[in-house]
Amino acid sequence: MPKSVALVLSSGGARGVAHIGVIEALEEAGYTISAIAGSSMGAVVGGVYAAGRLPDYKKWMCELDKLDVFKLLDFTLSAQGFVRGERVFNEMKKFIDDCDIEDLNIPFKAIATDIVNKEEVVFEKGSLYTALRASAAIPSVLKPSIIDNVELVDGGVVNPIPVKHVDKTLTNMLIVSDVNADVPNTMPMQKKEEQTRMLQMLEKWNNFFPGTQSQSKNKRLSIFELFARSIDLMQDRISDYIIESHKPDLVIKISRDICSTFEFYRSTELIQYGYKETQKALNNALQADQ
Repeated sequence: MPKSVALVLSSGGARGVAHIGVIEALEEAGYTISAIAGSSMGAVVGGVYAAGRLPDYKKWMCELDKLDVFKLLDFTLSAQGFVRGERVFNEMKKFIDDCDIEDLNIPFKAIATDIVNKEEVVFEKGSLYTALRASAAIPSVLKPSIIDNVELVDGGVVNPIPVKHVDKTLTNMLIVSDVNADVPNTMPMQKKEEQTRMLQMLEKWNNFFPGTQSQSKNKRLSIFELFARSIDLMQDRISDYIIESHKPDLVIKISRDICSTFEFYRSTELIQYGYKETQKALNNALQADQ
């Protein structure tokens, strides 16, 4: 089995933090990532990794609690989204300098969507942060990125698993990390948090953000929950088609039920889960080859 990997990281909101564990498990197993492409959160993790700063990013993510995540949301009154999306990337720039994609240690591509012209946009040169901000602009939540008068939103809208943007050769493996997989959630149950008065107040954000609390039988979905679930379902179907069409050498399937889109404060357990699921996938692949 080749030890060089062309790695594709799917979109998936906070679930995309699990991509960090995927990368760590691959490296620990002796694989070298020779090219990487990603959409949305997959682009963020992939870009940071290609820049050689994944340990710094991991440390920062694992230190975030629910209040920290809330503070990173720069709310705005806009018809295009209620979060600007600049604060989180400005915070990242404090410990990860911006750079040109073409100067990264590993060939990298980030995918965004030109929503007006209905086509994907591939970032393979220019500012890394410009690419990541555009690729991660969740429709109706984060305001679109305006580049050259073009409105760009989340790459997952048109290409949640950008397999065609990495080269599969005889000397490397094509590996996909899919954090939207329709598989059972085997993550251990989260321990009940001891809520401070401030965190109890922050629970009100459940009225704004989809999927941060369980639905009772009689409760109707909010407009944001309806929209988010519709986008998720659309991306699931596109992802299934992409995987079936391109037939990667290995697909690391991580359940879409492990967390909701905005639960970044659970980064430590998400990374651990991605690591363990990658180990399982690699072991299963090796046994199948024997």
